[in-house]
Amino acid sequence: MPLLAQALDFIGGEQILQTPATTARDLIELVRHGLPIQAVDALVTQGHLTLTELDHIVMPRKTLYHRRKLGRLTAGQSDRLLRVVRILALAEETFANRDKAQTWLRRPTRPLAGERPLDLLDTEEGARAVESLLGRIAHGIAA
Repeated sequence: MPLLAQALDFIGGEQILQTPATTARDLIELVRHGLPIQAVDALVTQGHLTLTELDHIVMPRKTLYHRRKLGRLTAGQSDRLLRVVRILALAEETFANRDKAQTWLRRPTRPLAGERPLDLLDTEEGARAVESLLGRIAHGIAA
């Protein structure tokens, strides 16, 4: 399954997004419009993130509660959510196993200064560092 499709499945896919998203342009429009709150629910329900992790790297629970009343995330929240989902999907693709990917994301790693990869996803630069490391792992370069 292509990485984009896999990432979007993590947040409920076309059923929740209510529109096909097959190109970067489609994603840009989805983010600008704000993802439906059900995308967050799908991510947690499927076990990709816990509420505590979501609280730390995407948005505080109080904000989530407020957005739930409105039905949609803001563009910034949607962007953060897609950033996290993209890395989660890349980790699963790299390790070819969900459990291994989940374990790796939650274990401190020396190449990331002893931090857990998941904890770095709260910033764009942190996500880039994790993405780079996953690329090195995928290509067999010493991580």
